[in-house]
Amino acid sequence: MRPELFRLLDVAFPAYFLLLLAGFLFATAVGALWARRIGEDPDVVVDLGLACLLAGVIGSRLLHVVADGYFWDYVHLCTDPSQVDWKVEQALCAPRYHGVWDAAKGVCHPTERDCFAWAKFWAGGLTYYGGFLGASAAAYWLLKRDRFPFWKAADMAGFAVPLGLGFGRMGCLLAGCCFGLRTDGPLGLSFPPNSPASEAQFKLQELASARAPSHPVHPTQIYESAMSFAIAAICLLYVHGRKRYDGQVFATFLGLYALGRFTLEFVRADDRGGLLGLSTSQLIGLAMAGVAVAIHVARSRKAAPPAAPAPAT
Repeated sequence: MRPELFRLLDVAFPAYFLLLLAGFLFATAVGALWARRIGEDPDVVVDLGLACLLAGVIGSRLLHVVADGYFWDYVHLCTDPSQVDWKVEQALCAPRYHGVWDAAKGVCHPTERDCFAWAKFWAGGLTYYGGFLGASAAAYWLLKRDRFPFWKAADMAGFAVPLGLGFGRMGCLLAGCCFGLRTDGPLGLSFPPNSPASEAQFKLQELASARAPSHPVHPTQIYESAMSFAIAAICLLYVHGRKRYDGQVFATFLGLYALGRFTLEFVRADDRGGLLGLSTSQLIGLAMAGVAVAIHVARSRKAAPPAAPAPAT
């Protein structure tokens, strides 16, 4: 775990955002090369990447605020900080969280109102599906404006998005977020003291102190990174050259990621919200799988050759 990759002129460069940026740049470069290869304007893809990055961060943060179980904390941070309970150790309350300790409840309360805490995406709290939905909305508007073939661009996203996501999840590993359930298996990773995994296990009373290394957990960040790179390879190296209609690569990516993410959520242990026994990402994944099937049915029917007229009798 290495939340900061390095510091330059006393400015910290967070591992998560640097890996996310690396993934974005790599995916955009691949998309621009793809556009040039098929005879389209690569500058449109560069503009598309920048717009999707901005809209993706906004959408990612908003879904976290609304659906990950912290909505009322953000409301109370603005209206009444004393109603916000941070379940951390007393020794960390003041120096790390700048809070005040409530001995009666055994929790830490923030001392100052902050009506913009919900917008501080650099402090953590981003969701993939929120970013995907925000970026998709921006992409639809921009592609229509520039009269770029929408479904061809969607197929480009089908291999570029999982490429970028593969890098981003390695950033999650370095930041310590998006960790998995406890495991005694050979792949288990133990995160250092005061890591998100240690803090979560302390809240569950599985650790005596958050200042202890975490119990080994599933490295779900590595699982999803490997899954994302595999999906990108399948979409680019297999499906793209054999597609029967524009949009097939995108539908394949959407369906494969939804299935893989749905499965991975069963071994994730960080806070993700939920309903009906499923996490927010699983519920959205079910909807995305349905969208993938709908795209396949609609686009394949449109691409099918017209039926030959029946012979005259």
